Amino acid sequence: MKLVRASNVEDDVDALFRLPLAEFTGARNALAAQLTKSGRGDDAARVKALAKPSVSAWAVNQLYWNHREAFDQLIASGERFHKAQTSRSAGKVADIRQALDGRRESLAQLSDLATTLLRDAGHNPAPDTIHRITTTLEGISAYASRSDAPRPGRLTADVDPPGFELFGSSIPSGMRLVPPAAAAPTSAKRKQTDQPATASGIDLRKAKIAAAKNSLQDAKKSLTQALARGQSLEAAQKKADTQAKEAEKQRRDAEQRLEKAEAASKVAAQRARTVAVEVKEATRAVEDAERRVEESSHELEKLTGE
Repeated sequence: MKLVRASNVEDDVDALFRLPLAEFTGARNALAAQLTKSGRGDDAARVKALAKPSVSAWAVNQLYWNHREAFDQLIASGERFHKAQTSRSAGKVADIRQALDGRRESLAQLSDLATTLLRDAGHNPAPDTIHRITTTLEGISAYASRSDAPRPGRLTADVDPPGFELFGSSIPSGMRLVPPAAAAPTSAKRKQTDQPATASGIDLRKAKIAAAKNSLQDAKKSLTQALARGQSLEAAQKKADTQAKEAEKQRRDAEQRLEKAEAASKVAAQRARTVAVEVKEATRAVEDAERRVEESSHELEKLTGE
């Protein structure tokens, strides 16, 4: 790795994460040694602490560095999704669906690019690796451009999608969930409920409210996981469909080549039989000619001998 100017360690670190995976550790150690030699101990320690990326994290880094347009489209789809969630417009559901469709298309495109990238670099694009890459891309798109988002291009491990609490603002601030037990009493029963609530009654209501909140939180988390899982499966299905179509095309091409080969084989066999017959006929013609030559020679000897 050729190190850039020592005054900009951030550029040096970016260059590390753009290298082939096998070169990362050696280049990192060389950079740390150079920084130490330059009297920049803190920077050297920070560089030395950088972990070597996993294969899937390395692939996502390369997508960021080498396919920025497709990567930025994924981030933009995540931002549109978050904006649609927090919107109060009448078309909120349609906006969410549109954002999810855009993210699904971006994930499918980046998944295909990652497969090619891994294969070209000598890594095995196994289904599990591609799944981890897709999951990381989903996580990055969910974080979008938030301040706590993982830094793209410098990942060392896979990224899981954030919890649903990240999208908690999708519930309008003016809405408040009130359990039935806390509703105001009707005028017919107001006199009966005007009496001070007992301690046990208050505790029971608090317990119900806490249980309702926990159930709501669990439901939100389940929804987030279901959305992420659904998109991952849709992307995998699209990729599988593409591979199936390609395999079917290859099968048809192979059948056509086989048919041509069989036809050529039949023509060659027929030609071989024809040539064999011609050879036999030529052999007989030669034998007849030799016999006639011999007979003519004997006749000539007889005539000249007399």
